[in-house]
Amino acid sequence: MSADLATATVGQVVARPHAKRLVAWAADKPEVLVLSADLTASCEADGFRQAYPQRFVSLGVAEQNLIGFAAGLAREGFIPYLHTFGVFLTRRPFDQVAMSVGYPCLPVRLLGFLPGITTPGGVTHQATDDVALMRAIPNMTVLECGDATEVEQILDVCHPIPGPVYVRMLRGEVIRLFDPSEPMVLGRARVLRQGRQITVLTSGICTEEALRALPLLEQHGISITHLHISTLKPFADPQVAAAIAHAQIGVITLENHGIIGGLGSAVAEVMAEMGAGKPLIRLGLRDTYAHGASKAYLMEKYGLDAFALVKAVAQLTGRDLPIAREDLAAVRLEAVHSATKAEAL
Repeated sequence: MSADLATATVGQVVARPHAKRLVAWAADKPEVLVLSADLTASCEADGFRQAYPQRFVSLGVAEQNLIGFAAGLAREGFIPYLHTFGVFLTRRPFDQVAMSVGYPCLPVRLLGFLPGITTPGGVTHQATDDVALMRAIPNMTVLECGDATEVEQILDVCHPIPGPVYVRMLRGEVIRLFDPSEPMVLGRARVLRQGRQITVLTSGICTEEALRALPLLEQHGISITHLHISTLKPFADPQVAAAIAHAQIGVITLENHGIIGGLGSAVAEVMAEMGAGKPLIRLGLRDTYAHGASKAYLMEKYGLDAFALVKAVAQLTGRDLPIAREDLAAVRLEAVHSATKAEAL
C-alpha cells in the first residue's frame, strides 16, 4: 500500500483519484494500454498519456471503431483500458461491445465515466441505462465504484478477470467512504450495518446518501442492514440473499440508474428466485430520462437521495418519521467498516 493510501482519511474529498492511481499501478504492466475517445483529460487518462506515450492511443470521436480496435489489441495479448463517458461505451457501440468483445470473451476494460446523473450534460451524456445494457451481454462483468477508495482499488479487481469488464467510474473530486485497508472484492458486498427490520442495498454515489440517512433512522428505533454493492454482475453474493431473508419488514434498493435492469432489478430477481415474500421498494429513475442540472438537484428531483430513502423506510414501516431534509444535510460522515474485513484481507 502506498503512503498516500495508508494515511487516507475517511470523509475527505480526494481530487482525481483515478488519475493518480492509474499511472503508478500500470508502471510494471506493459500489457496495459489506455485508449481514449477524445476525452483524455476529461476521463483522467492524461497522466498516463504523458507517462507512457507509447502505450496510449486516442481514437477520436469514433466509439464503434474504438471497440473494434480494442478487441484486436486484446486478441494480440494486450489488456486495453478504454476511457470515455459511460453513455459512449454502452449505447453508441452496443453491437460492437456485444459481438467484438462480449462474444469472444476478450479482456477489454470499459471504464465508463459520468454514470447516471453525475453530469449536468443532459440525456446525451447521462448513462442511466448502462448497467441494464451491460448486464444483458453474456461474459460481461459489471462493477461500480462508490467512493475514492474503490476508484483506487478497481484496477486491481479488474485486471485478473479473464473476460470483458464494464466499470461505472467516478472522476474529479470523490469522497472517501471506505478504509483503504479493506479491499474491494469481486462479487462480494460491503456489509456496513446489520439490523433486523429492513435491508437496504445501495450502489455507487447512493451509498453516501444512505450513510447520511441510516444513523438518524436508527435513532428513531428502526433496525437496518445496509449492504454496499460494487459487483452488479455476476450477482450471486450469498450475503445478499441472507440479508433479504433476515429482513422482517422489507427491502429497499437505491441506485444512480433506472430501476429497470439495474440494482433494483437484480435484487428483484434474487427475491423472486428465493421466494422471498416481502415488499421491495426500488429507488432510482422511474422509466424516465433526466435532464441537465446539478447532481444534488437531480438526486432530489428523481428520488435518489437520503430523504427519498427516509420516505421509503416510512412507507415500509407505516410510521411518520420526524426527519427533515435539513437534518440529513447536517449529518457528518463517520468511518464505516465492512463486516467482512477479516475474510477480505
